[in-house]
Amino acid sequence: MAATLVKHNDTPPFADHKDLHKVIDTTQLGDVPWQCLSDDVPSWMDDEYEVWYRDPRIMAHNMLANPTYKDEIDYTPFCEYDASDDTRRWKDFMSGDWAWQQADKILKDPDTHRSAFVPIILGSDKTTVSVGTGNNQYYPLYASIGNVHNNIRCAHRDVLVVIGFLAIPKTSKNHAKEEAFRMFRCQLFHRSLSAILTSLKPAMTKYEVLCCGDGHFRRIIYGLGPYIADYEEQVVLSCIVRNWCPKFLAIRTNLDAGGIYCCREHTDLMVHEVHPDVLWDEYGIISDLIPFMNDFPRADIHELLSFDLLHQLIKGAFKDHLVDWVVKIAAVASFSGLRRFPEGCGFKQWTGDDSKVLMKVFLPAIEGHVPQDMVRTFRALLEFCYLVRRNIITEDTLNQIEDVLAWFHRYREIFKTSGVADTFSLPRQHSMVHYIDMIRLFGASNGLCSSITESKHIKAVKNPWRWSSKNNALGQMLLTNQRLDKLAASRVDFAMQGMLVARMVPVLAKEVDVPHLRCLIRHFLFSQLFPKDPRNPEDVPAATCPRHEGKLCVFNSAATTFYAPSDPSGIGGMRREHIRTCPYWRNIYARNDCVFIHTDSDLEGIVVCFFSFKFKKKVYPCALIHWFDKVSDCTDEDTGMWMVRPSFHDDDSQHLAVIHIESIYRASHLIPVYGSDFIPHSLKFYHSYDDFRTFYIAF
Repeated sequence: MAATLVKHNDTPPFADHKDLHKVIDTTQLGDVPWQCLSDDVPSWMDDEYEVWYRDPRIMAHNMLANPTYKDEIDYTPFCEYDASDDTRRWKDFMSGDWAWQQADKILKDPDTHRSAFVPIILGSDKTTVSVGTGNNQYYPLYASIGNVHNNIRCAHRDVLVVIGFLAIPKTSKNHAKEEAFRMFRCQLFHRSLSAILTSLKPAMTKYEVLCCGDGHFRRIIYGLGPYIADYEEQVVLSCIVRNWCPKFLAIRTNLDAGGIYCCREHTDLMVHEVHPDVLWDEYGIISDLIPFMNDFPRADIHELLSFDLLHQLIKGAFKDHLVDWVVKIAAVASFSGLRRFPEGCGFKQWTGDDSKVLMKVFLPAIEGHVPQDMVRTFRALLEFCYLVRRNIITEDTLNQIEDVLAWFHRYREIFKTSGVADTFSLPRQHSMVHYIDMIRLFGASNGLCSSITESKHIKAVKNPWRWSSKNNALGQMLLTNQRLDKLAASRVDFAMQGMLVARMVPVLAKEVDVPHLRCLIRHFLFSQLFPKDPRNPEDVPAATCPRHEGKLCVFNSAATTFYAPSDPSGIGGMRREHIRTCPYWRNIYARNDCVFIHTDSDLEGIVVCFFSFKFKKKVYPCALIHWFDKVSDCTDEDTGMWMVRPSFHDDDSQHLAVIHIESIYRASHLIPVYGSDFIPHSLKFYHSYDDFRTFYIAF
């Protein structure tokens, strides 16, 4: 940048990276400083553990005040009904019964009456950043608010934030299995969570007034919402013995036999009235531990442990249980995203994506090789998984979920009668019986899945670790997260102040070397706003056409989906093709694909670039096209193929146009008419569209 500004006697806004970091660090927007709480360990351990955290109350303030969420947030609970048959449906978190029940409690309290309820959704999950450099593990704690819609939380958009890094106590192998050490580790976990969330507690019983992203001031009451965690962590959170259900008071050896839901009041009563040994052996309750949620009003850990599609269903019931109960598979045809392991799959790390792809091909792979009821068991489980993953759950969906769960329980008996499985009392598999109740409480399950927090690891933990010096990396990672949050908050503020609205058309025009791009866009807007005008937009004076000078979003590719009966797509299948217009494809050359364009007569052109812009609150996705003309009105006599050539105006300038992206039908492939001369070795394949002037159309 400095080199380009020398000729203008100017300098860049920042001298170097240190200067840039200094400006970011002094920015107040989005600034939530990290704090540290340390805890002395018992006398039998000579160490001190630090827990770094940020004020969750300020983080919640920032989310509520963010104007980019103003149309994607619910401040009150609601019940949603289908307009066609008046049946209830569940989607976003605030459409569930639990938020409604909490609002009823808030309504009855004079100190919280007429306040908006803001549930704090929590999630934690250990992650390893590098096995090769000492098995470096971190324990991030994430937070979100239940008011934002599920699609926003799943897409992150800074509404899922890291608010802490929990301590991971370690000791020698001699002490690792000692009961005292395990108890200390659990106590430190609960004590840390309670301390981190303390700032929220005053505003759980008496409202505070905040200015929200839509510009309105509201009374806000916080409450602890669902906690996203896998089973191993749910055991620690609910203070139960492993292999018991954290939500259901049922016999460990037969979890599906029935029982009653656990609750905070019942557990507290049991702890006071029943001997600790009896609680451990007969009820699976650890009386020496107290859940952190007991320190907060209206919070019950048994109720607030959420479903977990990734670990309970995909990695648990499917992969760890059923797949391990059948023979290993090696002879599976190639499939997009599927990795083959001809010698078996005994590797340590199996990702969720691996399991999801295996789910697609597993049924036909085992058909004919295992008893029929085993195939039906897998079918029922897969149906259950696909039903509970829907974005919108209706009463009819819940009935289907109940039916396939009954089929699953019926057909899975084949694994016991065949001697493959000894018991079905498996907590992850048992969790399936709770899904209907939890959907009614918390809305669609895809908004509370651990895949959300696991994917956040990349931005909040793994990338900051890679950018660090690797030596005492946590402090550097904390600073990186703080700077990223400041930049995100500053960008939102700049956009609201109009500082990021620049005249982008001239910039793009220079980049694609089309000086009259502004006129092409104005002609395009004329055709979109006045579709019934009989005139050709190119004949209309540009000065009389609508004008756009604002922001443009440029894209390097687009996907077209069309009906295409074929072997890959099937008889009634759909096919998807990617159309690319990339200035540096594979960092070597420019790539501009050719496409068919649906007009009065099907035309063809090369896509120069994809872009979009907003005009009068409507988004127009566009493509800049260089047209091609047919060489003749019939196919070539010898090859039977159509021939085309680039179109030019009388002044030898390129015939270009801006079209709506929906005008593109599909991609096409052009083969140069090589002629009788040999092609020089220096000519690369990516020079074809530039060095030849006539082409065959290869469909």
